[in-house]
Amino acid sequence: MPDADDVKPSETAPGKISRRKFIMGVIAGGAAVGAASYHFLSPSHRLATGTSERLITLNVNGKPRRVDAMRQETLAWTLRYKLGLTGTKLGCDRGECGACTVLIDDVPHYSCSVLTHTVRGRKVTTIEGLAAADGKLHPVQQAVIDKQGFQCAFCMSGFIMSTVGFLNTNPNPTRTELAHGISGNLCRCQDYTKILDSMMEGAAQMRGAGGAAALARRA
Repeated sequence: MPDADDVKPSETAPGKISRRKFIMGVIAGGAAVGAASYHFLSPSHRLATGTSERLITLNVNGKPRRVDAMRQETLAWTLRYKLGLTGTKLGCDRGECGACTVLIDDVPHYSCSVLTHTVRGRKVTTIEGLAAADGKLHPVQQAVIDKQGFQCAFCMSGFIMSTVGFLNTNPNPTRTELAHGISGNLCRCQDYTKILDSMMEGAAQMRGAGGAAALARRA
């Protein structure tokens, strides 16, 4: 009895495909998918085709940064893996935990949910950009050190950025107001009392720094 693979097309029942043709179809399909994946993922191929369309300039921490970003690339990915600003953490990567929070035009945003191309012409501030040029920490950063507000500190930069953004519009909040203002950030260690202590201390230090600056201007 002849093998099923040796049956000629004319001998195959109408509407049926031989095992050989089925396997050949699967292999051909796999090759097509592999080629598409290479086209999408290969760094050398990406640089060779259409690179000029993806080269953009971002304003990050007060400096222009030229970067090659894909259309579907998130700001969190660009900051961490293209610009080396690893203070922006990737936690859930779906806009829930707040670990990736940065300021865009001084307003807190989840950078994992913002496409890089949408922030061209806007001001992006990360945790690395909060300290003064002379290295002096931002009051909220200093307060975290003074109060030892975090345990593992993975979520710390997100909390700090959210707090700074909130205090920019409400510099003298009650504890309840501040808690509500940064409620979009989650701590896996769940030490929210100490975190809020630190953030309230940061608010007080910001007010003190603002008052000192005002007195210096009057003088």
